[in-house]
Amino acid sequence: MTMTPIERPERIEHSRTADEAESLWGMLDYYRATLLLKCSGLDDEQLARRSVPPSNLSLLGLLRHMSDVEVWWFGHVFAGVPVTYAYDPEMVGDDFNKPSGSPGEAVGEKFLECVAQSNALTAGRSLETLGVNTDKPINLRFIAVHMIEEYARHCGHADLLREVIDGETGD
Repeated sequence: MTMTPIERPERIEHSRTADEAESLWGMLDYYRATLLLKCSGLDDEQLARRSVPPSNLSLLGLLRHMSDVEVWWFGHVFAGVPVTYAYDPEMVGDDFNKPSGSPGEAVGEKFLECVAQSNALTAGRSLETLGVNTDKPINLRFIAVHMIEEYARHCGHADLLREVIDGETGD
């Protein structure tokens, strides 16, 4: 029996008639769950596999990258809190390097921690609230839209990676 370090998440479809804030946060949560879904049911070797040479992308690398992206945009840029990047402290792309050095279970847990921190930092905040650690004004709306774009792009990568690993397709 293959150990699956990342459990299949429940994806909740958000309301199609919600207001702007609920729509943005709902879509962001949906994409977060989609990335986890693409990683669920695989063992550590499969998660770390770089399926499309010479690219250094792997499902594990994508999860590590998005953990650090959550920390950067919501922790550093928006809230201005001291942050620690889980996988790429020097911001040079190390979140994609050496994926086999990170067990999938630990990466999945860290990802969920980073998402929870992002949610705590933005809870109850207006989309008009400006980030505090930026050279140009950036509001929370821009950050939320950017994060949806970031997840959408990387979920597309995850679709291709997962299909090469075990043939699974779907949204």
